[in-house]
Amino acid sequence: MEIQERAGERTLSLVFSGEMDHHGIRDALRRVELAVDAALPRMLTLDFSGVTFMDSSGIALILRAQQRMQSLDGGMVLCNVPQQARRVLEAAGINRLVTMRN
Repeated sequence: MEIQERAGERTLSLVFSGEMDHHGIRDALRRVELAVDAALPRMLTLDFSGVTFMDSSGIALILRAQQRMQSLDGGMVLCNVPQQARRVLEAAGINRLVTMRN
């Protein structure tokens, strides 16, 4: 799992590529937390455009990021979610908790 960071004025965009599964999720969780703590954004965008596979580990990452943003009184949006990952998120009801955009 690769993560590219794009920081702006109180914004942070994290672009994920590769497989988001239990093998790489610990490192991904740590990297997301470090990036958010460094940027302290008001808005976090998680861009899933490069995600080739996602299991329930991705849900854990999204929920942890959302909790962190709530503690900062910030917002979060998911974008460019591939169809396979979208099905996982919708089955878990994440689309009712987090804004998803194309």
